[in-house]
Amino acid sequence: MPFGLTNAPATFMDLMNIIFKPHLDKFVIVFIDEILIYSRNKDKLVEHLQIVLQTLRDRQLFAKFSKCEFWISEVAFLGHMISAKGIKVDPKKVQMILDWRPPRNVGKVRSFLGLVGYYIRFVKGFSAIALPLTKLLRKDQPFEWSEDRQRSFDQLKQALTHAPLFYQPELGKEFMVYSDASHSSLGCVLMQGDNVVAYASRQLKPHELNYPTHDLEVAAIVFALKI
Repeated sequence: MPFGLTNAPATFMDLMNIIFKPHLDKFVIVFIDEILIYSRNKDKLVEHLQIVLQTLRDRQLFAKFSKCEFWISEVAFLGHMISAKGIKVDPKKVQMILDWRPPRNVGKVRSFLGLVGYYIRFVKGFSAIALPLTKLLRKDQPFEWSEDRQRSFDQLKQALTHAPLFYQPELGKEFMVYSDASHSSLGCVLMQGDNVVAYASRQLKPHELNYPTHDLEVAAIVFALKI
């Protein structure tokens, strides 16, 4: 795949999805040129690994041996650390966020929110915490770094420092969805037993600001189930 072409990543991703379609989300996850193979035991891993490598060989695609890792119990994948225990934020990414200095313009605010927003499912009430910062992204909003924005900035950093280890859900077991609404945002959490699977939240849309309390609560339920 030639580098520099606008559609190169999408075209390559499409190719990978086509050739691994029978195995996706069964024992393989592919994101562009990253291939993650997961199995319940070593015997299954041998079988799955053979299938993946043979599929690449049949399509005349090649994996660089020096970039491969085998037989590992924990792996860094797309900014996450994944193990049998669950999923957590990659400590390297957390450190990058902790080292981020207070933004001095809208562009820096947008970059910071883009980075922390990637981990929105790890932060309970993310949208409510980030509200003072997201207001800076509105058109004709003068840039002013106030105390509440500094507090929001620090709280997001703190939340990711103490982000939970998310449980890997098991199909066939009962799921529980909890939802809540305020006059600024909607929030929900997906659980299985006593284990948190994911958080989700979003800020209210302009027309939702006029909703009475019971409509907001219903909107939170609808949002939770769609997510």
